[in-house]
Parts: sequence; structure tokens; C-alpha cells
Amino acid sequence: MEVKIGVQRAQRELVLDTDATPEDIEARLAEAIAGNGVLRLQDTKGRTVVVPAAAVAYLEIGSPNASTVGFR
Repeated sequence: MEVKIGVQRAQRELVLDTDATPEDIEARLAEAIAGNGVLRLQDTKGRTVVVPAAAVAYLEIGSPNASTVGFR
């Protein structure tokens, strides 16, 4: 599923594909904000994105990715 993270004072958003559920992503964000910590998400290629919770402007959670064949 595609997740877009808007970061305060940044011109571009962070975009990653993850296997996490929307509920899991929302729970991680709520936990990070409550604890004044960081939002940590891992993409489908094993890379980790870490964003300070205080800097998150918005979080857009897309629908699950369907496998595609050919050109997009």
C-alpha cells in the first residue's frame, strides 16, 4: 500500500510502499505523537523511513497495491 507523509517545512512529501495495514500505520502515528517520538515505517524493499512525529504535517494512506503487468 502506498503511504505519503507530508513533512513540515519540506517541499516534497515522502512516498513509500509498505505491507503494513492502514490500522497499523495509524496506530504507529498515534503512538509516536503521544510519546513525542518518531514515526518509523518500513517499505516493501526493507528500507526504513524515520520522521519526527512533531514534524508530520499529514499522512495519506492509499489503497492496497494490486500487482500490475506491463506498462502503467
